[in-house]
Amino acid sequence: MFDSFTSFMVSWMRLDPNPLEMKEHLFTSELWLPPPPAEIFPFFADAKNLGTVTPPWLHFEILTPGHIEMRVGTLIDYRIRIHGIPVRWQTKITVWEPPYRFVDEQIKGPYRRWIHEHRFEKSGEGTLCSDRVRYSILGGWIIQQIFVQRDVRQIFAFRETKLTEIFNPGHLQPGAR
Repeated sequence: MFDSFTSFMVSWMRLDPNPLEMKEHLFTSELWLPPPPAEIFPFFADAKNLGTVTPPWLHFEILTPGHIEMRVGTLIDYRIRIHGIPVRWQTKITVWEPPYRFVDEQIKGPYRRWIHEHRFEKSGEGTLCSDRVRYSILGGWIIQQIFVQRDVRQIFAFRETKLTEIFNPGHLQPGAR
């Protein structure tokens, strides 16, 4: 006869047939801003600005001391709180192509994998800012559905609102914060 923990595990494995397999998730977003890429990219080239576009409920803090020179190989250490739990996070810049593109990848942190590509493409008189995040998590699809997917969407919605305030003041979308 199964105890309650074993019953839970059997049920969980039926829902997630291979719980140890690292399933990759994809999040994408796009935002058009009036300035050209050459005016927007410098904001992202300053690592200290990451705190500006990160929601306050994450209690974001850069731990890397001093000025951070952004280039391929740059390591940046952070501390955040995920649902109240303090987490250290380290990312590495793996692609650096100013003013059009860069990629940061998690080296240590809350995800099994986190690869975030930032693109800045000329679009009309402005810039189409695109984010493409490929990530994998611990805990399977239940954790993805209940926590991570919602959190990622809220973080990028906050970011979009902040970038609109900075680069297109007075033109917030209806319902924006």
